[in-house]
This record gives sequence, C-alpha cells and structure tokens, in this order.
Amino acid sequence: MSSVPAAPGLLRPDWVLPPGVHASFTLRSGGHSAAPCDSLNLGLHVGDDPVAVAANRDHVAAALGLPAAPAWLEQVHGTSVADLDAGPPAGPADSAVTHRAGQVLAIMVADCLPVLFASEDGQVLGAAHAGWRGLAAGVLEATLAAMSVPADQVRAWLGPAIGPDHFEVGDEVRAAFLARDPGAAPAFRPNDRGRWQCDLHAVARRRLAAAGVNAIAASGLCTYAAADRCFSFRRDGRTGRMAALLWRS
Repeated sequence: MSSVPAAPGLLRPDWVLPPGVHASFTLRSGGHSAAPCDSLNLGLHVGDDPVAVAANRDHVAAALGLPAAPAWLEQVHGTSVADLDAGPPAGPADSAVTHRAGQVLAIMVADCLPVLFASEDGQVLGAAHAGWRGLAAGVLEATLAAMSVPADQVRAWLGPAIGPDHFEVGDEVRAAFLARDPGAAPAFRPNDRGRWQCDLHAVARRRLAAAGVNAIAASGLCTYAAADRCFSFRRDGRTGRMAALLWRS
C-alpha cells in the first residue's frame, strides 16, 4: 500500500443538477491499492487488501468533502431498491433512494452502467446499478417507482460503462431485452462470430424514455477502452471497482 497517493482520479459528470446536489464518478488512479486493483479500488469484494480499500474510501471522501460515508450496497444484478431513509440496507440491493440531505448514494461498477437520478427540485435522489441483467429486469423502472416522483420531473445521468465495440453478448441477452421492448433491436449489432455487440447506453436511454424521463445526460466513456482511467472486469478479470456517488448538501 502506497503511503502518499496522488489526488484521486475523479470524473465530474456533465450533468445539470439542481442546487445543492452533487455527483462524482471515481476513476482508477490516485489510490493505495496494488495491482491488479491499482490503484483507487473501492470494492471490498475483489480480493484487495481491506486496509487499502478503507484508505481509498477515506481518500475519496476527503477529496470530495462528503458529508457522510457512502451507503455501499451489496450488489447482485437484481432489481431490489434500498430506501436509505428507513436505515441501512437489510440485504442485497442494486439501487437506492433517499430524501435526506447528507445521505451519500453509491453504485460500484467495473463495466456495468451506473445511473444516477435527481428530482427537479433536488429533494429526491436515486442511484442504480444497471448491468445487463438488472437493466433487462427493470432496475431503472424500480428506482423511479421508489422515488415516487413523476418521471418527467426526474433528471438522469448514465455513467461510464463498457461500450458497444467491446460488449459482446449472446442471443439470450438480446432476447431478454427484445421480449420487453422489440424496438431495442438497433442497440444490438451482429458481429462476425455469430454474436451481438450490445449498446447498454442506448438500451438504458430507451427504458428511461419509455418510463417518462426526458432529461437524460451521459458520460459516453467506455470502461473497457479507457484502460488508463477505468477498471474493466470484461477486459481484465480480477480488477478493482469505481463508484458513482450522489448526495445533497
């Protein structure tokens, strides 16, 4: 574990937020962890030194001036939503919502799509972990329902994720999406191996628009392609985790 890390790598979302609402996405540089989780790994479940992970989390919290420790979820690629106003999550969850100032939402990723939500008045926040399984099963819709805000009064941000040039999937993945939305077919491009290149951002945009969300911003950063900036499970196998963070002061 290095003793004096550089400033943590952070991406400030290009997203118009209500007053008092803050968002950030951590990158892989500027932390304490050794390879293959080098160096700003925030995940305790990837075989990294827990002392290094704790130091990384503290490093990010200090750099961002977080009002509290993030509410780290046990993510399982499902659709359960944790209501953090009711207390810490009682079990696995892939989404969280809050009405409370000072509550920090956190979604960890290393290719899956993090989606952040804020009501127009900034009073309700949500965050979702949208890998293909959760996205197909409705984790975005479940998050919107838990926020209890009309969808046309919600702003969403799609964070860095594996891009369509690198996300190869089989027929079963495509079928899972088309069963619910046949119009999502253009998000799947056939390749010369008889499989499909999937555009997670395009699918998520369709699902959000269908739910009534009109204000959608996106990072466009591909985690697989940006090896110097991002962790990628599909690229590297064992690797660290980044986090999308959202809170209200």
